[in-house]
Amino acid sequence: MTILCVRFQLPPMYEAALPELLGLLEEFTPVVEALPPDGALADLRGAERYFGRDAVELASVIRVRALALYGVDCVIGAGPSPMPARMALRDARPGLTRAVPEGAVAEFLAGKPVAALPGVGTATARTLCEYGLDTLGRVAAAPLSTLQRLVGAKAGRELHEKANGVDRGRVVPNGVSRSLAADRPFDRDELDPDRHRRALLSATEELGARLRAVDKVCRSLTLTVRYADRSATTRGRTLKEPTAHSAALTRAAYDMYEALGLQRARVRSIALRAEGLASAEQASHQLTFDPVDEKVRRIEEVADRARAKFGPRAVMPGSLAA
Repeated sequence: MTILCVRFQLPPMYEAALPELLGLLEEFTPVVEALPPDGALADLRGAERYFGRDAVELASVIRVRALALYGVDCVIGAGPSPMPARMALRDARPGLTRAVPEGAVAEFLAGKPVAALPGVGTATARTLCEYGLDTLGRVAAAPLSTLQRLVGAKAGRELHEKANGVDRGRVVPNGVSRSLAADRPFDRDELDPDRHRRALLSATEELGARLRAVDKVCRSLTLTVRYADRSATTRGRTLKEPTAHSAALTRAAYDMYEALGLQRARVRSIALRAEGLASAEQASHQLTFDPVDEKVRRIEEVADRARAKFGPRAVMPGSLAA
């Protein structure tokens, strides 16, 4: 076992702590792939030889250091490659690393539902289950030609290999979150447009604060509205300029919502995703002579400092305070 999949038990608003925790993993190996908002993959092949310990023993050291230095517990899955490590993570518990030995990957996968395999979406899982291929063991035993007829040539080959424990994936070092998401479910199906906009405002305020906390800007926003009948509508918009400014994100989110033309729609949840993240230092900003815009940005900086010191709810728009 050489790959660890680590999920730090961070509250959603504290993704800004993830870079420091990634630094903790990089003390053991430079091959660390961030899995925002709270996880990472780490390739420990070199670390096992250097420290003279296997991946499970190193996982225990990582957990102790995360608790001692940052007060953050974590759950860890271990496997010979990224896919079984990710799946082992689902069976892990705090204080106990779930490990899948190299020769036991196919056996570990056999009893898992087909939807548990990374990359298998709802539609693919439904198609396979309709033909009785509801577990990975049955998928592994099915002829390759059958799988390719059901889900396509390329997808069928990948599915057949993964179900048999063959994983061609690798850990790709990175330190940049590709996207950030904020989900706002309602306690009950919501008809009121004002409550929809309030949820959007809450989501953009969160995304803006999280982007600024990690010195990132986003190039686009994606809005997903889920309805009572389990259907969903998704819309995306490229911003005029990359930004982490909450007011600009809110305007874009409101425009996408208004364009949907919802009338008496029973909305179950609203989600926003900031995509195309880049360094704030390298982003351009259109200069303006509007004193109101500059004032709002200065107030935003002060609010960020207050939230960092007193918590995420220390400063918020008045409409969200109720």
